[in-house]
Formats: sequence, structure tokens, C-alpha cells
Amino acid sequence: MKVGKKRKEAEAKYDNTKSYTLLEACNILKQISTTKFDASVDIDVRLGVDPRQANQMVRGVASLPHGLGKVVRTLVLCTPDKEEEAKAAGADHVGLDDYIEKIAGGWTDIDIIIAVPSVMAKLGRLGKILGPRNLMPNPKSGTVTMEVGKAVTEVKAGKIDFKVDKTGIIHTSVGKVSFDADKLSENALELVQVLHRLKPSAAKGTYFRSIFMSSTMSPSVSIDVKSIPGI
Repeated sequence: MKVGKKRKEAEAKYDNTKSYTLLEACNILKQISTTKFDASVDIDVRLGVDPRQANQMVRGVASLPHGLGKVVRTLVLCTPDKEEEAKAAGADHVGLDDYIEKIAGGWTDIDIIIAVPSVMAKLGRLGKILGPRNLMPNPKSGTVTMEVGKAVTEVKAGKIDFKVDKTGIIHTSVGKVSFDADKLSENALELVQVLHRLKPSAAKGTYFRSIFMSSTMSPSVSIDVKSIPGI
């Protein structure tokens, strides 16, 4: 496969056979990002788990100390008595039946759906639409709750929901290239430490198999797992 000029220039700025600390990797990513827009910085964590086993599923939430640097579009599905609370917290869309029909018609122009428990039965038929997009509200991620105002505030501030995929990898964003390297590093550290706390007791052998960080369209940078404090 032909490697473009910008890609070659980026790869020349670091050693892709070496593993780096989180802070070093974040500094490298800021140097090698070539997009004209403010690219997202992503992290891929390969875990030593078998997601096919229910007792090895890794899913949870992390509150990134410096947020994601992007607008999080929220939909709150609730009963009328909760609508003002959701709107006051800054929810982008608030309602119920109209939005359920809209989603059934293919609309998914949102990042997070928050729902009160009593309306979850109505969302069952939307599983095939919401599931693959990781939009289905879930009590474990705090998106099925009576405290809709608090939930909206948290996701707007940088709370992320993650779930291991079928290959054992957690993939999520931890900020933007425009962030200071130390802030990107602190966001990534928070996620990794949360994953460490969520290690299933049934998981055997090495838990953190590999960690890579990249920005949109950039090469990936390997992270030295042993250099990460608290894991």
C-alpha cells in the first residue's frame, strides 16, 4: 500500500517500534496531526478478556477531568413532569412519543439518550436501531435515571460511556488535538484507571494487552503499560 507524503513525515517524527508514556504519546500526537480541523484523540485498549462470557464483559463510565472538547447532543426521553428539569440542565431534545417515532423512522442525530425508567418499555422496539450505535440507555452507564438533570450535566461535562467490543478492545475518544498534552494525558489516565478498577475477577493472565493512541487520520502511538501509574 502506498504511503502518502504527510504520513511519511508524521512517522519520521517518532519511533513507531517504541512504546511511550501517556504524556509523551500525547505530545507526539500533537506534532503528527495533519488535519486542518481539530481532530479527535482516540485510545484503543486491548484487554485480556473474552467478551462472549458474561462474567468478562467490561462496560462502564468515566468522567474525563477535562471533558471531550466537543458538543454532546443529548436527548431526554421522559414523562412531562421531568421535562423542565431536563431542559434546565441543557438537554438538546426533550420529549417522548414523538422522538420514539422519529428514531423508528431512522433519526439518530444525537450522541447520548437519557431516559427515565418508566419509559424504557417503549424503547424495546428500537433496539436494532439504538444498539449498534451504542445509544440505548442503560442503568449501568447512568443513562436510565430519575435524575435526568444531573445526568445531562455530567455527559455535557465529559462523562463517557464505554463497552468492550467482540474482539476485546475498548475504543473511545479522550479529547481533541488542540488540548494541552498534559490534559489529554490526564483524560487518558482517568479512563485507564477506571478500566483497571473494572477488571473482571474471571479474567486471567495479562489484563492490559496493549494500548494505542491516535488522532483522526494519524498513525498510532504505542503506550508503555508499565509506565501508567495506578494499574
